[in-house]
Amino acid sequence: MKRVLVTGVKGFTGRYVAAELAAHGWEVWGTGAHEAVGDARYRRADLVDAASLRRVVEEVRPDAVVHLAALAFVGHGDADAFYRVNLIGTRNLLSVLAPAEQPPECVLLASSANVYGNANEGVLRESTPPSPANDYAVSKLAMENMARLWMDRLPIVIARPFNYTGVGQADSFLLPKIVAHFQRRAEVIELGNLDVSRDFSDVRAVASAYRRLLEVCPVGETVNVCSGRTHSLREALAMAEAITGQSMRVEVNPAFVRANEVRRLGGDPAKLRKLIGEWDSPPLEETLRWMLEGASV
Repeated sequence: MKRVLVTGVKGFTGRYVAAELAAHGWEVWGTGAHEAVGDARYRRADLVDAASLRRVVEEVRPDAVVHLAALAFVGHGDADAFYRVNLIGTRNLLSVLAPAEQPPECVLLASSANVYGNANEGVLRESTPPSPANDYAVSKLAMENMARLWMDRLPIVIARPFNYTGVGQADSFLLPKIVAHFQRRAEVIELGNLDVSRDFSDVRAVASAYRRLLEVCPVGETVNVCSGRTHSLREALAMAEAITGQSMRVEVNPAFVRANEVRRLGGDPAKLRKLIGEWDSPPLEETLRWMLEGASV
């Protein structure tokens, strides 16, 4: 049984990735910034503390690493924290893995499709020039560029996930916010532009893609993880109304509307499928139904 170390294992994505890996025969160990009681394979380790990371790597001796730990919410108020965690924290991890007595056979780094920004209308491919539009996206692109300095010493693969959702995601994100409003039978919801379309995947499908990328390990590649289908918030609302039989009044809050926001941003999953084989994400309606039913992880 191969041993994998998942950073951010207790986070939204981490829980699904850990379950996916365990279901396919991996011995899963994890790290996070907080204490967790009752998990023998979890270790507290802060990305900004290289010494704590070194202790974990020396103990676990992972055959592979999935690096998910990051500051992810774009609206987070502390811009400096994006760089401390996403850039410097990732560098700390790579600096510990590279000289390890037993270096990992694959290191999967989760970046973000936010690096493409909002300037490129239509279908985004890995060859689309990055144009990050906020500190979170800049920190992720900087992380990618920094990681390339380590590719002669570590077998690194970079994943760029587009939007994805599922049970357990915080309702500071748009689709969980919509779901939460329907679950409590709210009469009104405040949103931004209802007619911008984005590429949404199911977190379970993303976890599967990460596991398969880890097993194939196309070293040095950067890969979009996306469904290839786009939906607007208006369409997502209509799906939720059809599933629940409820209706909800929408009030557009100007504070949520971004100036010059492009109408459609979607990803091209062709490279992902070429690397890992047949793969798809469930239809968004199926994911919303799962979320609305409130199933557990």
